[in-house]
Amino acid sequence: MNEPESLEEGQIAFGHDGPRLTPLVLLVAALAALFHLYGAGVSPFTALVQRPIHLALMAALAFMGVGVRSRPGSRVGWGFNVTVATLVVLSCLYLVSENEALVARSGDPTILDLIAGAVTVVCVLLLAKRATGWGLVVVCIGALLYALAGPWLPGILAHRGYGPQRLIEQLYLSTEGIWGVPLGVSADFVYLFVLFGAFLDVAGGGALLIGLADRIAGRTRGGPAKTAAVASAFMGSLSGSAVANVVTTGTFTIPLMRRSGFKPFFAGAIEAAASTGGQLMPPVMGAGAFILATWTNIPYGRVALAAAIPAVLYYTALLWAIHFRACQVGLSPSHGRQVREVMSKIHLLVPVGVIVLLLAQGRSPMRAAFWGVVSSVVVAFARASTRPNWRQIARSLRAGAHGSVQVAAACAAAGIVVGVASLTGIGLRMSELIVVVSQGNLLVALVLTALGSIVLGMGLPTTAAYVVLAALGAPALVELGVPLLGAHLFIFYFGCISNVTPPVSLAAYAAAGIADSPPLKTAWTAMGLASAGFLVPFMFIYAPPLLLEGTVVEIVRTSLTGILGVVALAGAVIGYVRAPLGPLRRLMLGGAALALINPDVVWDAVGLGLFVAGGLVDGSDGPGSPADREQTRAEGVHA
Repeated sequence: MNEPESLEEGQIAFGHDGPRLTPLVLLVAALAALFHLYGAGVSPFTALVQRPIHLALMAALAFMGVGVRSRPGSRVGWGFNVTVATLVVLSCLYLVSENEALVARSGDPTILDLIAGAVTVVCVLLLAKRATGWGLVVVCIGALLYALAGPWLPGILAHRGYGPQRLIEQLYLSTEGIWGVPLGVSADFVYLFVLFGAFLDVAGGGALLIGLADRIAGRTRGGPAKTAAVASAFMGSLSGSAVANVVTTGTFTIPLMRRSGFKPFFAGAIEAAASTGGQLMPPVMGAGAFILATWTNIPYGRVALAAAIPAVLYYTALLWAIHFRACQVGLSPSHGRQVREVMSKIHLLVPVGVIVLLLAQGRSPMRAAFWGVVSSVVVAFARASTRPNWRQIARSLRAGAHGSVQVAAACAAAGIVVGVASLTGIGLRMSELIVVVSQGNLLVALVLTALGSIVLGMGLPTTAAYVVLAALGAPALVELGVPLLGAHLFIFYFGCISNVTPPVSLAAYAAAGIADSPPLKTAWTAMGLASAGFLVPFMFIYAPPLLLEGTVVEIVRTSLTGILGVVALAGAVIGYVRAPLGPLRRLMLGGAALALINPDVVWDAVGLGLFVAGGLVDGSDGPGSPADREQTRAEGVHA
């Protein structure tokens, strides 16, 4: 799966395998790298120049087989790929070459303008199908049909209706559609951060992160699994894709967890839940922080800081669930792996520090990403142990392109949905519908928004899911009094958590493939391990201090009660704290987690009481007799 024969020892393959690295693929990937680095660090381009060229490069790579899904029996002919790639490149370059003329004749497009626009819309749908599957394509087609059928729709869904010409003007000839904010984020930030992660990985950065995680968590009960969680938090924040994170870190961590005593389905579930949470972890959040900041006009630093405590709560729950499971099956603490060779590459963390420092100083994410890439090249070549050869450099270019193609395809397609929502006002109608159905009750509105976010987010990349949900769901929460940042983080969480929510749960299925475990069983287990992702968003809505809104005392108190809440939730999910828990005690711990959502002192006292009664009173330190523990452990190893 990951070309192990071409990797240095201890190195992770960043992203999925792509096609054979032909000279043409390498040439286009190199052009993409040069174009984005030039625009970020030398001379920026205007939106209607940068974004079409970005899409043209990504589409050309996609139709050469880079970064797309491949299924047996689903391959189409070489001639079709060349034709579609040529059409999308020509339509993008037409927009660039006719940029000034298009502005001059705004509102009066020529036949050629409309043909180029129609070709672009169709090619974007084909590109999205190839890169992300049918889910996003169906949403886009539904949006287009909604725009056309407005006068014939009932009630709150009805609108004046828009013809094909007006739709093409909106989607192709303006920055309100395909060339809007989603694709702009892909062109500005995502490609450079993916390239940064890919180059850092070929130099040994991925192995370094796993080594550091092993130093942090490797000597405790379930140490290999905790190592996997911490490493996936690091890698997922950079990669921006739960599935890509699973098939990179999971290739190493899942077998390691199985050898340490975890059952295959549980090892796969841990990796899926940990990889999904990486997109919730600052400072990069898989580029989600930049998308959210751009969409809401909230400074990036404020977004990253606000997301910190919720992310810590998510991983606190996951790590305690791993610990409880390790105690439940009788696993002993490991001695930790020897990582002296890996620690010799500690200088590879310098580029990460450069990015964080620049972002903290208020520099743009684009400029920070540029200097991150440049500094990663410098530090990689600084020592012979991390100096990549030409083959590794070529592979990093392909890996950077591979990780960016799916995001670009998803963002371009999401632009269709956003453009239609802007044109028809469906976002406001959906918000009005949520407000009407909830009758102004915030809890009901949150539950409806969460369910809608999970359903719409299933099968979609996080970037696309968030953009679609931001246009449709966030305004309702804001109207009901939820702060803008809290509303957008709420839907961002549920868009992410759809990666481990059955029946789609792509991250869990990818992990099941590596673990050789039943996909649905792995998915349901991953959903349980990631259950904090369902609870934490409600926590920070009802307790704004978790988003650093309040006094220091309030922030500390709500953080501590939040930690107790997610630990209680972990115990309820696993069925173990100091000893195995029966149904009643698990129910009490679940009630403790729910009670601790509300920052009220009385509810905190109720939650604390339930936590003590359900998990701490009359408990023991082991799962049973030594013979029972040994039998359970043997079952875990050999299952």
